Amino acid sequence: MESEGILLGMGNPLLDISAVVDDDFLQKYDIKLNNAILAEDKHIPMYDEMASKYTVEFIAGGATQNSIKVAQWMLQIPGATSYMGCIGKDKFGEEMKKNSMKAGVNVHYYEDEAAPTGTWAVCVVGGERSLIANLAAANCYKSEHLKRPENWALVEKAKYFYIAGFFLTVSPESIMLVAEHAAANNKIFTMNLSAPFICEFFKDVQENALPYTDYVFGNETEARTFSKVHGWETENVEEIALKISQWPKASGAHKRITVITQGADPVVVAEDGKVKLFPVILLPKEKLVDTNGAGDAFVGGFLSQLVQEKPIEDCVRAGCYAANVIIQRSGCTCPEKPDFS
Repeated sequence: MESEGILLGMGNPLLDISAVVDDDFLQKYDIKLNNAILAEDKHIPMYDEMASKYTVEFIAGGATQNSIKVAQWMLQIPGATSYMGCIGKDKFGEEMKKNSMKAGVNVHYYEDEAAPTGTWAVCVVGGERSLIANLAAANCYKSEHLKRPENWALVEKAKYFYIAGFFLTVSPESIMLVAEHAAANNKIFTMNLSAPFICEFFKDVQENALPYTDYVFGNETEARTFSKVHGWETENVEEIALKISQWPKASGAHKRITVITQGADPVVVAEDGKVKLFPVILLPKEKLVDTNGAGDAFVGGFLSQLVQEKPIEDCVRAGCYAANVIIQRSGCTCPEKPDFS
């Protein structure tokens, strides 16, 4: 494979502020476990309280950036991946740059003069996590940055693209520029449903991008919300995956494949009107550290094999391997080398 810059991600770079909290904290800020939401005014004091009251870890995160970092780790080829998004000109932004470059990702951040770097509160209770995003600068990405020659060169170079659904809330124009480029040049464009609220409140922009997608990722909760929003009247994840795979396509060069994870239950893959189930690697409860980033890691592992043109079985196996590694660690962090074969 021609490896340099083969995979490009675009998304909302957020610095993870990760801590094990307690039920009182969740109640105080009206946080539900296993959920991902955007911060409201009532959540803003929470970030400082987490940092002062609990033991906090800082990790360069955000859904797409997590997946790209994991793909980079799995590939072990310097510069195989690139990433774009918006950060602030501040200490958290510097932390993010350092962290991503250390991971071997070629980052081209747009640096906003006014807004602070976005943060992602990761509240962990009993191994389960809840995410509250304060997008801040991540919300300020502009397609002008993408169009700059040095950045568009990354698009030209890449053969695979991955964008989490969260970016639909920020720069749908950038998504469509990349999606149309991929369709016109017979490249692979992949997206994630990302969160129930994306399927509910950003339905129109999601539907605009969907015809361009060659792979759609998601989990069972997102899939069921997608089904409900589209009036499909089914909760059956296999049926929903199939329906998403059969959504009309903007380019006939590739079929669409839907990949839905279900926690400890099998991964659902729908393609060519058929559904296959792939078992995940089960982990004893005592080895589970936290589920934050498991879905992102799955996508990163999957993409690491996809860009090498491996069969779908290998892509899913790599996704399950990466997710299994990540949930045994705090936050979406990787050991030095993978031992996937």
